[in-house]
Amino acid sequence: MNRVYARPFSVFKGLIAILSAAAVLIAGVPAYGSSRIKDIADFEGVRDNILIGYGLVVGLNGTGDGLDNSEFTKQSMIGMLERLGVNARSANLQAGSNPGLKAKDVAAVIVTARLPAFARQGTKIDVTASAIGDATSLLGGTLLVTPLIGADGEVYAVGQGQVSSGYSAAGAAASVTKGVPTSGRVANGAVVEREVGADMSNMESVQISLRNPDFTTARRIAQAVNAYLGTEVARPTDPATVRVVVPPRYLGNTVSLLTDVEQLRVQPDQIARVVVDNRTGTIVMGENVRISTVAIAQGNLTIRITETPQVSQPSPFSATGQTTVVNRTDVQVDEGPDKKLAVLQDGVTLQQLVDGLNSLGITPTDLISILQAVKAAGALQADIEVM
Repeated sequence: MNRVYARPFSVFKGLIAILSAAAVLIAGVPAYGSSRIKDIADFEGVRDNILIGYGLVVGLNGTGDGLDNSEFTKQSMIGMLERLGVNARSANLQAGSNPGLKAKDVAAVIVTARLPAFARQGTKIDVTASAIGDATSLLGGTLLVTPLIGADGEVYAVGQGQVSSGYSAAGAAASVTKGVPTSGRVANGAVVEREVGADMSNMESVQISLRNPDFTTARRIAQAVNAYLGTEVARPTDPATVRVVVPPRYLGNTVSLLTDVEQLRVQPDQIARVVVDNRTGTIVMGENVRISTVAIAQGNLTIRITETPQVSQPSPFSATGQTTVVNRTDVQVDEGPDKKLAVLQDGVTLQQLVDGLNSLGITPTDLISILQAVKAAGALQADIEVM
């Protein structure tokens, strides 16, 4: 009998091949329920900046500010014209009687914009113009040159362009309005003139800021980063911040580090919370909401009173009697006999909670009252937030 013995090296190669194939299969399985770090957190320093300015919109078809009622609009017009070399200080112009300074064709506006992170000089951004006087519409107007300043008082962009807004049309007995006519948008209406300095190439550490602070989520992010980089460089400093020290191989190339880190997937944790909107009857419950053992009965006492008056009159050709109204009242009492008592066991899930309450045939308004009562009884293991 011939015996064949497998070489240890061949067995080892086969084992490596099997493990490699398993690794490929595991890598191809999507991480259900997980989120990318870029979707639940921001990197410190990568943020927009708010810009604001005051300007004028001209060319309106009689829908602008009345110069007699809006003193700031009149003074702004006079100042702008004088900067352009036009004398606008005569008594007639200030009174608004000269046709050269026609009322209702100009509107004073507040211009707002968001300066994106790392925006360079010459980049164009959108701006929004909102009327602050008695203008009724900005449709068809043109925003004049408007400096946009930041929180430090410096000019970061200059806006100008055609305003696109809603419209309003009215007649003697009807009116139509689309959008907000007194607020408009200028697409690519501002040019960035000053950059916000940010040098990421020499950063030694990066701060990851969670949008929804949570101890567990912060720790999971740190663990995911450490597992990917193969070294302990990330640690949570508080529920909202994870500090990542730039590894030696990423020094001078922090952008690559952020690109790799933001693609990592983690499972965010959340507080058990029930959000209730009494105005619309909307109820939103997280998956971690739990209910202790409790019995719920819901029923409404409804009393219906129906009045059906009837007319009583004497027989034809009768010499006695008179026509009168006889009241007929029907009273019905509904105590909800079809409502049943539902028992929810300890530790039921969100789905079981909803199914159990729906089995009672209740409305969203009644559900809000039940949830508040269950919370008051100490059986709802979640926070209730009423909007």
